[in-house]
Amino acid sequence: MSMPTLLIQSMATLGGLALAIGVMLIVASKKFKVDVNPLVEEVTEILPGVNCGACGYAGCADFAEHVVEDNAPLTGCPVGGFDVAKEIGGILGQEVSEGEAEYPYVRCNGGVHCVDRFNYEGIEDCKAVMMLSEGEKGCNYGCMGRGTCVRACPFDAIYIGDERLPKINKNLCTSCGLCIESCPNDILVFAKESEKVHVVCMSHDKGKTVKAVCENGCIGCKLCEKACPVDAVHVTKFLAEIDQEKCISCGKCVEKCPQGCIEMR
Repeated sequence: MSMPTLLIQSMATLGGLALAIGVMLIVASKKFKVDVNPLVEEVTEILPGVNCGACGYAGCADFAEHVVEDNAPLTGCPVGGFDVAKEIGGILGQEVSEGEAEYPYVRCNGGVHCVDRFNYEGIEDCKAVMMLSEGEKGCNYGCMGRGTCVRACPFDAIYIGDERLPKINKNLCTSCGLCIESCPNDILVFAKESEKVHVVCMSHDKGKTVKAVCENGCIGCKLCEKACPVDAVHVTKFLAEIDQEKCISCGKCVEKCPQGCIEMR
């Protein structure tokens, strides 16, 4: 068999094989085609596309599918906020009311004001530090200040300040909650804009123990509790707590606190 003939046969064989494969793919695509709800596609298009997972789903497309087909909350995308929720409502023919804005709040005022039990040298990560005898800080309840929350934020809305504590930039924050989820000591929580008075301490240790390790920690003295005119402050297990529904933001508890662990924002 001559070389040209062999080449022609080889090309014909490959061409036939390619044609057969193409036909099989066409048949398979039609047989196994998954119909996508056009509403899901519309909702997906207006979502931010960050795929951060803050909504609780695998990504924006997954969230859109659950909104349309499984009645997931229209306001479930914290990144898109009320504007996106309103657009989704328009597509689905539902009304959406705007809720009060919430932002992460740092419940620790220790940082450089709290002693270190040892000099840590290792990975700059709060979870890594916590694996060593519950962290380097003298207070086991406090912020490690190693920036795990900073790296969890996809919007650069958090940074570690001079006092080795997280700072929230509300202009960049989308309230996605990823920083809250990342904190191994649960220092970060959501707080409503209307909630003005906060206890920036989480220690349940006795006052003497707290004063030995932190300049700003709550010592459970109850001066704040006695000063409150509306019974909105109570000390439980050596830690002051604010009942935000009762609080009138008068600031008397802030003035009375000898440790400066209650603040008005």
